[in-house]
Amino acid sequence: MSTQLETLPYRHVLTLPTMGSAVRITRETTEQVLEEWGISRRHPSVDPALLILSELVTNSVRHAAALSPNVTVIFAGGPDTFAFAVHDRHPYQPRLYGTAIGTGSTGLATVVELTFQLGGTAVVRGDADGQGKSIWVTLPL
Repeated sequence: MSTQLETLPYRHVLTLPTMGSAVRITRETTEQVLEEWGISRRHPSVDPALLILSELVTNSVRHAAALSPNVTVIFAGGPDTFAFAVHDRHPYQPRLYGTAIGTGSTGLATVVELTFQLGGTAVVRGDADGQGKSIWVTLPL
């Protein structure tokens, strides 16, 4: 996919405390955002997107809460693209590629596998100060 995120017309940002309820709130907000953008709940990319977002927010809650009091979810969309990022202020940047089931990273392996099956992309982007990161996923619609 070569969609430039800057060109996507729709945006939404959600910032929550890095705690368990963030996963549920993220899922509910994602469903609302997609509905507002005219993307059907039945679209084949929606359930995988919800699973991917849940996994990424769960990882932030489990692994970043000590250093990151908040987790931020950024949504961007357009007629044929749904992109989202999960950002926290923990400096560790996980490997997305080469992650295999059985290595203790099954959640990220699932994220990458689902993303690729849908024809999407996933990337980790570090903050300029090296103290946080965002995991961006872009899916075709």
